[in-house]
Amino acid sequence: MITELGHFALLLAFTVALMQATIPLIGTRLNHNGMMNFGRTAASAQFVLVAASFLALVNAFVTSDFSLRVVTLNSHSLKPLIYKVSGTWGNHEGSMLLWVLILALFGACAAWFGSNLTHRFRATALAVQGAIGVAFLGFIIFTSNPFLRLVVPPFDGQDLNPLLQDPGLAFHPPFLYLGYVGLSMAFSFAVAALIQGRVDAAWARWVRPWTLAAWTFLTIGIALGSWWAYYELGWGGFWFWDPVENASFMPWLLAAALLHSSVVVEKRESLKSWTILLAIMAFGFSLLGTFIVRSGVLTSVHAFANDPERGVVILGILFFFVGGALTLFAVRAPHLQSQGVFNVISRETALVLNNILLAVSAFVVFVGTIWPLIAEILFDRTLSVGPPFFNIAFTPLMILLGFALPLGSVLPWKRGQLGKSMRQMKLPLVFALALAGLVWAMQTGRSLQAPIGLFLGAWLVSGAVTDLVMRLGQERDITRLLRLPRADWGKAVAHSGLGITMLAIAALLAWEKEDIRVVKVGETWTVGNYQLTLKDVRSERVANYQATVADVALMQNKKLITIMQPEKRFYPVAKMPTTEAGIDYRFLRDVYIVLGDAQENGGWTVRSYIKPFANWIWAGSILMAFGGFLSLSDRRLRTAPTGRKSGPRHAVRTISAE
Repeated sequence: MITELGHFALLLAFTVALMQATIPLIGTRLNHNGMMNFGRTAASAQFVLVAASFLALVNAFVTSDFSLRVVTLNSHSLKPLIYKVSGTWGNHEGSMLLWVLILALFGACAAWFGSNLTHRFRATALAVQGAIGVAFLGFIIFTSNPFLRLVVPPFDGQDLNPLLQDPGLAFHPPFLYLGYVGLSMAFSFAVAALIQGRVDAAWARWVRPWTLAAWTFLTIGIALGSWWAYYELGWGGFWFWDPVENASFMPWLLAAALLHSSVVVEKRESLKSWTILLAIMAFGFSLLGTFIVRSGVLTSVHAFANDPERGVVILGILFFFVGGALTLFAVRAPHLQSQGVFNVISRETALVLNNILLAVSAFVVFVGTIWPLIAEILFDRTLSVGPPFFNIAFTPLMILLGFALPLGSVLPWKRGQLGKSMRQMKLPLVFALALAGLVWAMQTGRSLQAPIGLFLGAWLVSGAVTDLVMRLGQERDITRLLRLPRADWGKAVAHSGLGITMLAIAALLAWEKEDIRVVKVGETWTVGNYQLTLKDVRSERVANYQATVADVALMQNKKLITIMQPEKRFYPVAKMPTTEAGIDYRFLRDVYIVLGDAQENGGWTVRSYIKPFANWIWAGSILMAFGGFLSLSDRRLRTAPTGRKSGPRHAVRTISAE
């Protein structure tokens, strides 16, 4: 009964989305307040209905209702409860329902908390959001219905992919989708601005919190996915430039560019066309990521589905919305006149450079991701684009970005002096250079990777601190820091987080130690300054898998630190093995052990790594996300530039139709 109600709620949500996409838009043409206000009611109703449908599917997984095809294919009665719940979105059909749920949530939030928007603009934005909902609800109902029944239900299910039976992967997709789908709101605001012919400081103030929320959630989602790959896949890396990893990274880069460019629109009434284009392309790349994950055109361990027919439908949705928005942009762009002028040396120029570097970085990742497909289609050649290409093409752009950020933060608006700003940042620069020089001296004969990474990290963190100190004034009144807007604190924390992540990545790649050998029980070997002893290898049986567990003693200077337990698991229902690394997490390093296959001589293949600063990668990501939440809590982002709710109605400038 609950399942049928969930299916009915999904169908009803599709009908409501159709009305949301049309009635408010007609109301804006007729200047009918009732029809425009209907968008708010429809957005709320659509969210409630999709949420009811999603909860019905969760109930089916939790109760192991194997009469549903999707539950049979992706669950099992012996699976722990957390993985029964996460199994709801650990498949194509359920994950698409989660996708639409978050889409409806953002639309409902715009209806509930968009009191600073004009009635006409909010109605138009909700109509665009409703149109996206129509497309994806229709996609689910007609091609990916999660409520399809089996004529003869089996006794038990086929289990969830063992790689997804992990706490990191239980929370990774929801956060990733909050970022992916959250960019739909920025897209809807951009299209609404083009339809209404209004792009100004008020619009930039409106779009920033939605973009900031999406970017923050996307940061958390990417970090969770990276952390999962680090400890679960057993290859010891945190980023492999996998197509699906890249699919989430490209919108993150463009959303970061959109955040910075919207500040220029708000403060200086410049970069209007570019900011609108970024809003369109950020969501466009989110749709591209959805296509990559579900079409099967590119192979990935992260892919949800391998169905070219459904991939074509998603591609059609992408072309319809992005192509339509770009066509509208082409018509309106000549009228998006920038009012603010600025000197070459100014904060505006620094933000333009920031945007160029982020956009080019996204393009590099896009080319590297899609080129194997293009080569196969056009040249009938099978190519693989891996880390060497991305390291060569992407890394220099990030180095330039890391160097430019602190300096751009202290440049004044409109007109500045480079020499004066450099003098203000003299201490951070000297500190960063000294740290890089010290590292270079300590690692004689090695590459510049670590010194450059530590320079950038120290430069970004100390630059962010200096930016805050400069706001104390000549009196150095420490209480002024407490009165600073949260957005300023958020910027400093996020930039510091980026610096810490850059530092950690460079240090890990430059100083990592690796050892691969065959070891018998009782043997001891040395990696770096540590001694490891294989104490025992035993078999264990858990409810839904069988495990081979090794006990490895980790010692330093003959002193026992801990017993590490790497595992090899086998899931009999899915007939699939997985690897669980044994990791000793410490502040400055990780010791990472992977148990391999048994050998004929009675030994075991064991891979050992010393990974310096590994945890700092995710600590920096957490800081970036925390900085995003700090900025999001700034009350200025919820008001019009004039500080009055009615301000946007008068602050908006209509684009001339000349």
